[in-house]
Order: sequence, then structure tokens, then C-alpha cells
Amino acid sequence: MTKIEKIWTDLESDSSFQHGLLLKRLSSKVKPDIYVALKALGRHRCIAVKKRIITQHEEVANIKIRQITIETYTEGNNPDRNFLLILLLNNEHKDIFSTLCEDLIHAVEETIDENELIGQLLSRLEKWQMLFDRLSQQGLSKSAQVGLYGELYFLQNILMHTKQAEYCIKAWVGPEMAVQDFQFAEQAVEVKTTHGKNHQKIHIASERQLDTAIIPYIYLYHISLDIRSNVGDTLNQITDRLKDRLATNPFASNAFCLKLLEAGYFDIHAHFYEEFGYSIRQLNVYKITDDFPKITESSVPYGVGDVHYTIIARNEKRWSISEKELFYELTKS
Repeated sequence: MTKIEKIWTDLESDSSFQHGLLLKRLSSKVKPDIYVALKALGRHRCIAVKKRIITQHEEVANIKIRQITIETYTEGNNPDRNFLLILLLNNEHKDIFSTLCEDLIHAVEETIDENELIGQLLSRLEKWQMLFDRLSQQGLSKSAQVGLYGELYFLQNILMHTKQAEYCIKAWVGPEMAVQDFQFAEQAVEVKTTHGKNHQKIHIASERQLDTAIIPYIYLYHISLDIRSNVGDTLNQITDRLKDRLATNPFASNAFCLKLLEAGYFDIHAHFYEEFGYSIRQLNVYKITDDFPKITESSVPYGVGDVHYTIIARNEKRWSISEKELFYELTKS
């Protein structure tokens, strides 16, 4: 249970609370007056941002998030009880709402100016608006599930070799549709997950994906999977293991949950991912060098675009490195 979730649970256990707002700070380190709150009418979970100026922000009307409402709240004529509320209407989405609220608070924890604070919160909510729109979908496609499992498998393994959890989570940019799945300082890792009869065929999405002229050190992390019904490690299981591993690091844990949502993984869809399990058939790591078989930006003829191609992986020794060597290179600084 996250810290913000525990606060809401404690507030909900107060049977004497009948009117107005019940408030508690998430952390004393947060400079602006932002509270984890419960609104008596409907006992809705919310966060409450204290406002000294009783005004409506025009931007609020433009943000419409499924099962979340944004409203102003004033208790009588008391200027100390004037708040902007970000409020959950349906507890079915409370896990996502917890991640959203922790992310919002973290984004503005150093902001003192009221107009800047409200503006930053609303701007951040626009991003969440796009994430909540995905709730109408029926989960990830089969290929997206396989791809996400591969990225989580890499993340799980690198976290076994370093205590820099926040560094690794921040480097995971696959959910943001970046060129490579993991981007470190001058290094990048592209995770490719294949299965079936053509498990050695690696599909490269663009001429920039393996281009070391853009990032000096690129590694290709290729996982070949067996996928079977009710056998092996499920997407839910690897997700839960990572959540457990990160539970003692609130920042890394919240950042990981946010990345999952960006990747399209919502707890409400978890039942779609229970049947099929994954087993590692083969794992190969390649260091991309000048003579590695690839198409790069400089080699594409003028006028040619939308480049994608296939590599046939045969565990070539001249490019292969061990997983241990890879993780050492990524975490040694």
C-alpha cells in the first residue's frame, strides 16, 4: 500500500466525519498547501489545493477525465477553506488515481506561486487525460503484451545488478515511444522480444534505432520466448514482482506505475493477461558496432523514408556480449 493510499484508508476509517473536507498532508517536504482529502458528500477521494484567491480557472473546463472531476470548494466565507479539488468519482479506478495524485504532487512540490502551481497541475492533468482515455480499450494487443513483457524482463534483471532504481526507471522510455526502449547517458538499449517459428527474426522500426551516430553506445537485447496457455511467467506476475521490489522507494515506485499506464497497462485490464505465460527460450545481447548489419540514417538514399527492416539473429560471437557485461557498462558510473 502506497503512502497516499494509506492516508485515504485512514481518513475513510473516521466514522465521525460527516461534513466538508477531511484533510491530511502527504509530506511535510511538499512546499505548497496540498492535502490528501476526503469529501463528505459521497466520501470521494481527492487532493485539495489551497487557493487564496477565490477564482475559477478557465483551463479547468477544458480538462475532462473519465471518472475524475475538477472543482472549486469554499466552506462558508472562510478564506482558509478555499480549495481546488481533483476528485475521484468511481473507486474502481482508485489505484490509477493514487498514481495520478502522487505524480501531480511530486511535479509541483517546489512551487510556491499560486498561479504557477495551478497552471502546472492543470498542464500535468492534460497528460493524464490522454492516459485515462485508454481505459475504454480492452487491454493491450497480443503483440503489445509481448513487447511490454520483454521491457519489464530487462528492467527486472538490471535492477538485480544495481541499487540505482530511480536511474533505471527514468531510463525506461519505451512507453513514451522513444527511438530506443532504454536511454541512459550516452548509452541506449533496444529490447526486442520474439516468439513462434520466426523467433530469430528481429524487426527494426527505423533507420535511427541502431544508429550509433546518434547515440555512441547502443545494445540490442534480444529475448526469444515460448508462449503457452497457463504455463510460465505472466505479464501480471512480472509486473507485481517489480512493484514489490520498488515498494520501499516511493519515487521509483510511483514513476514505475506511471510508466505502466503510459505503456497501456491498467490493473482494471489485468484479467486479460492471466491466461498466457512466457518462458525464456534464448537470450542474446549484441553491442552495435560499425559492421553490425543495420541501416542507418546516413546510409538511406535521399527521398527514401519510413524505413523498417529485419535482422536474422544467429548469436554472432563478434557482436555478442554477456548480460553481466551489459549491466556493468550501464551502471558503472
